[in-house]
Amino acid sequence: MGDSAQSKDQHIVVALGELLWDMLPTGKRAGGAPANFCYHSMKNGADGYAISALGEDELGDELEAEVKKAGIKHVIKRNAYPTGTVEVHLSDGIPTYDIVKDVAWDHIPFTKDMVDLVKQADAVCYGTLACRSQESHDTIMRLLDQVHPGTMKYFDINLRGDFYSKILIEEQLESATVFKINDEEITQLQTMFSVPGTPEEVAQWFLKQYDLDYVILTAGSEYSEVFGKGGAFSKVVTPKVEVIDTVGAGDSFSGVFCIEILKGTPLHLAHKRAANVAAYVCTKAGAWPEYPDEIPDYVADQGLE
Repeated sequence: MGDSAQSKDQHIVVALGELLWDMLPTGKRAGGAPANFCYHSMKNGADGYAISALGEDELGDELEAEVKKAGIKHVIKRNAYPTGTVEVHLSDGIPTYDIVKDVAWDHIPFTKDMVDLVKQADAVCYGTLACRSQESHDTIMRLLDQVHPGTMKYFDINLRGDFYSKILIEEQLESATVFKINDEEITQLQTMFSVPGTPEEVAQWFLKQYDLDYVILTAGSEYSEVFGKGGAFSKVVTPKVEVIDTVGAGDSFSGVFCIEILKGTPLHLAHKRAANVAAYVCTKAGAWPEYPDEIPDYVADQGLE
């Protein structure tokens, strides 16, 4: 099943990778980092598309229906593997994940309709998790080679379990123009890449080493920082909200930041908007909450640097 981009009236944002059910204590909810990214970029004005695979099973039927209901356009291939699920365990709203292996999104094929779509894209989002299998890895990296010059390639590293390696991270950084990483992940990469210094110095090392446009460092409930070429910098103190769960909050930040930068929004305002949406997502259950008429301006109320 698929949709094709029809016009360039909106910025086209394409997310590559996992599409799955988050199996929460309260029941299953549609998710997967790329799909979350796509949902929130779409809710903020993008023409958003998800590229993934689902099983030829009831869970796949239900999840494809959820994608359509959410308004996410898509190129979803169905295959004989089970639809992806993740057992999500919450402690004080903070999730940990048990990700089932060898599922449908581990077998995303490389197809002409996917190529046609990414060639139109203004931004493509990807991460390490969907590259844990050779088939999906090869598809995603080949698709990244098809984008036109100037396309934003947004690498949200999203380290999970043992589904990554230094070789994979280097390969994906070489393709990237934007790199998003959290405070726990940057500590892991600091050791992996033998980079001395503070988290901020490590972020700047990656910015220069891989000739990136932006490195985004998020530190959960504390702050987020964006480092850009030419010394551009933005810092936002994470607003304090009543957290239901943080599932999808980082992905919502990414989706909003991406589309705001594509729109030409100044860096600090794009960052602020992303932080506000991420805070709002934390106040709701699941990764795809309904949007209010206007997202509250939590940042202005609680801290901006």
